[in-house]
Amino acid sequence: MAGIHIADIESAINWWRQRSPGDGVTLSPELRALAEVYALMVFHHETECDEHTLPAPAMAAWMRWYDTTPDAPCIAICSTSQGDELCKGCGRSFDEVQDWPVFTPAEKRATWRRITLEGTAWRFNRYAERAIERAIERSVEQPVDRTADPASDRRDTPDPAPND
Repeated sequence: MAGIHIADIESAINWWRQRSPGDGVTLSPELRALAEVYALMVFHHETECDEHTLPAPAMAAWMRWYDTTPDAPCIAICSTSQGDELCKGCGRSFDEVQDWPVFTPAEKRATWRRITLEGTAWRFNRYAERAIERAIERSVEQPVDRTADPASDRRDTPDPAPND
């Protein structure tokens, strides 16, 4: 049984703050429910809370946030099918790949947390490096003329209107 990590509670709080910020004095019901859980976790120096004992309003608010996160870390390069204990593509173990469809949301988030912290799977390095390389290639292909206006360091800044 996995618990919900405090970082996920915090992420859910921040997600709700953007969607339902309240009136400046009171919190929305979703934020209040999550904030109470977060405060108790901080007070008791806990890093995880049990998903099965989370108050229903907090669980509902957390699940709304959870539904916006990617489900599986799979990048369609599964080396566990070739006998590896850990998948080189996503970083999950053979058992995690096999049991993913029956994992609870907290178990999935715990796996996501572990593979993100490890950062050794191709999804975190090889493909991230390729994305950076592509971005650099695109910027080289479309150089920005900075001589006309040295203040325009951004490509999305419109050209200044000519003076009449």
